Amino acid sequence: MSTVITTAHLDSNRLRTTKPSFPGLVRGELLKTSRQWLTWVMLVLLVGVTIFAHLLTLSSNNTNEKISEAPLHFLYNEMEISLSILRIFGGIFIIIITAYLIGIEYQYGTIRIVLARGVGRLQLLFAKLLTLVLIALALVGGLLLLNALMICLVISFIVGNLQPLNAITPEFWSNTGLYLLTVLISLGTSILMSATMSAIGRSLSFGVSAALTWFPVDNMGLLFMNMAAQLTHNDFWNQITAYFLGPNLNAMPIVLLPAQLKANSIGIPPLAPINGPHTLWLTLAYALVFATVAIVLTWKRDVKE
Repeated sequence: MSTVITTAHLDSNRLRTTKPSFPGLVRGELLKTSRQWLTWVMLVLLVGVTIFAHLLTLSSNNTNEKISEAPLHFLYNEMEISLSILRIFGGIFIIIITAYLIGIEYQYGTIRIVLARGVGRLQLLFAKLLTLVLIALALVGGLLLLNALMICLVISFIVGNLQPLNAITPEFWSNTGLYLLTVLISLGTSILMSATMSAIGRSLSFGVSAALTWFPVDNMGLLFMNMAAQLTHNDFWNQITAYFLGPNLNAMPIVLLPAQLKANSIGIPPLAPINGPHTLWLTLAYALVFATVAIVLTWKRDVKE
């Protein structure tokens, strides 16, 4: 009889002291994201935008001429358009998902339940950030495959075969990898920025609205700086734009890829001259500030709501 009581007591203590593991938290966040209709609606829209961009290429009157005369140039152009769309619209997708995953806990008060189960605040934050990184990587991988498939379909439909792909050189792959790296950097920075906005506001609505307006305001700032420079006849205002995050992310592929490629990227670059190392160091500085603010606020502020 005492053995049964002792065993029951030990089992009860084990249940009370069991804490969710870090991998378990990540699995839970992935499951939570996969069950939200918003995730799939945005994913469908992102896929639709990607396909639509390639359909525009297919419907262009001079596409056949471009492929015949300079197939490598055509492939570079398609690569740049595809990755620019991935950076911009994929960034919007990941910003909203980030704000949702972090802000929803405060919006519905479930953060108190999670913390009451023994999960640390930073442990929960890091689990969410890792989940977002995995989602971003899966998104990039899936859209890369979709873009590759669409480019092959466009070439096959117009030319009748895939022989233009023979124009691909090792430099093309290395330059594509470098352009892709800039996309990954942009997505990673977007995750940290959105997480910071959510940590500051502790609200789903504030996190989404603040995160989504960051880059538009950042880019619109170029207009006001240019106006100030013209009114004051002082180039100082244009030089400030070299430290705006959004324009630097827009220009990053252009300044990192070889100049002879004349790479293109959707978005307005800074009004002041910049180079590749400048964009990388500036983005790293922003990322460190975002990460520090999100971690400190999550660590130090109590959950009272």
